[in-house]
Amino acid sequence: MKEPERLLSIGPGENNKMYGFTTIYWRDMIRFVRFKTLLVSSLLQPALWLAFFGIAMSSSFDKLIAGIPVPPGAHVVGYLTFMGAGIIAMTTLFTSLFGGIVILFDKNWGLMREILASPMNRNHIIFGIGLSGVTKSFIQAIIIMVFGILIGAAFFSGFTAMQVIIGVLGILAFVGMFALGFLFLSAAIAISMESPEGLQGVTTLLTMPIFFASNALYPIDAFPEILKILSVYNPMTLLITGIRYFVIGPDFIALGKHYQYTPADILMAYLGLIIFTMIMFGLAYWRFKKAVVT
Repeated sequence: MKEPERLLSIGPGENNKMYGFTTIYWRDMIRFVRFKTLLVSSLLQPALWLAFFGIAMSSSFDKLIAGIPVPPGAHVVGYLTFMGAGIIAMTTLFTSLFGGIVILFDKNWGLMREILASPMNRNHIIFGIGLSGVTKSFIQAIIIMVFGILIGAAFFSGFTAMQVIIGVLGILAFVGMFALGFLFLSAAIAISMESPEGLQGVTTLLTMPIFFASNALYPIDAFPEILKILSVYNPMTLLITGIRYFVIGPDFIALGKHYQYTPADILMAYLGLIIFTMIMFGLAYWRFKKAVVT
């Protein structure tokens, strides 16, 4: 049975409704695995970015800060380790913001019309696309962490086995919430667009300010005051704060700056991501409720 027909055959029962949700999820994951070029590029790109940009920039920055005095007993990390958290966040941002293109292709191919006409709750479309994107982000985050360790990033340095497990789970929790929020935003944009070019233009416009107005590659202390305030509440800064806490530790020095995080700081950062994700879900729900695909 063809996929639109399978979706149209969904009945009104609760099990059938859940089947509609899993259909959306698995269809996107199968498409991700089957398109070899997309699969390989999405997995290799972050690793190559970390390898080429990270190693090149780390050698330069480490030389610049070599003469800066360090307090006795301070935990100093190199730039490669510092920016590794930023690369995980950057990859998650790019993957999530472009995740809505699946919806746009479905609109252009006529499949979205069939899905919206089925008895399936429209929330299941949003969550199906969202959780498939979260799964992809998990895979990419783990690959970056493993590859970063292989090329010299001091991820989980001095951690016990239990601390490593907690650290990985903490990173995935932050990555998952952040990815879900931006996937909801991407879905809301995609259902409102008519062409891939329009979606690409909007997502590109959003990506650069979000990425560069964060602490992904450098501390935000030297930012102008307004930009500093925006950066503090930037969801990407909240994500990177969580990643660095779990992958480096609560107390370290990088680029001459002393970073100290408390569990309360991390809890507040995660709460900020939850609020952001809820707002983005509300936006996506509103756009899908109003959506009419001809």
